[in-house]
Amino acid sequence: MATIRDVAKLAGVSVATVSRVINKNGYVNKETEQAVQQAIKMLNYEPNKVARGLASKKTETIALIMPDISNPFFSELARAVEDVARLYGYTVLICNSDNDSGKEQTYINVLKKRYVDGILFATHSLKAADISAMNEAGIPLVLLDRAPSKASCYVVRSKNYEGATLAVRHLLEIGCKKIAHIYGPQETATGKERLLGYEDSVRHFEWFTPSLMVPGHFRINGGMEAVEHLLARHPDVDGIFAGNDLMALGALKKLQQMGLSVPNQVALCGFDGIELTVITEPELTTISQPIYDMGALSTRLLIQKIEGVAVDNQIYEFDVELIARGSTRKDMKTP
Repeated sequence: MATIRDVAKLAGVSVATVSRVINKNGYVNKETEQAVQQAIKMLNYEPNKVARGLASKKTETIALIMPDISNPFFSELARAVEDVARLYGYTVLICNSDNDSGKEQTYINVLKKRYVDGILFATHSLKAADISAMNEAGIPLVLLDRAPSKASCYVVRSKNYEGATLAVRHLLEIGCKKIAHIYGPQETATGKERLLGYEDSVRHFEWFTPSLMVPGHFRINGGMEAVEHLLARHPDVDGIFAGNDLMALGALKKLQQMGLSVPNQVALCGFDGIELTVITEPELTTISQPIYDMGALSTRLLIQKIEGVAVDNQIYEFDVELIARGSTRKDMKTP
């Protein structure tokens, strides 16, 4: 493979001159520029993007930092980010933080040194102070789904509160008399808004008590543990709204292990709309958010920000949709 020195030798100029032609920074007379371009063509030379990035501080790469790539929600999100980035000529670096703020900070520091052009965050360990620091450092960023409650940057998410009220309304409509909620991390807007939507929907019922709300940490095993706690406190619960599909899948497994029929004894609804919800038995009812569209929009916003294009809004919220399946189709008789 030809090197920049080969190009300089063939064109009869210095390496610095070739670099100025490639990066388009600094004056080079027209004849010299033509000689360099001709040498590049003859040698089939392809400039090293990393080297160009060091010179121009622009590498045509973006990073996506996620809390857990094993969660299907984030793998579906990553696919959209990669597809759209590729259309614009950008490469995506995937970083898995494991919800570890220290690991996340390490990623941020490394990415800054490698002159990554911008960062997409789909993680709940990022704090408002971290966002302010990156804004001050001039690092373009967009937050996906799990933004802190107060975030001074572009945020792409779905209507979490409305989705929660939709889930509870559905469980009430199919005849549930006592509905519990398995909630996600309350330091995130996602977990907080879904819990608030549940609480506002049921607080006026006589059967409501705060002990019907149990943490599940957005994980399958969290959903399983939450069901054990809930039914120990409230064995008469006949409806559960889980704040994401992974917790709902865990809840479904534990309910079946306990010998309870879903949905005839306990109806169950999740939130997200991941593909795994259609391979369970019964299939899982869920509040579906447009995961691919969210990833695609966030990537376009980030690239527009990198390239200095004005963006109208700061927060973009997508509508959600109830997808009713077997886990809430109760075969109930009217008393």
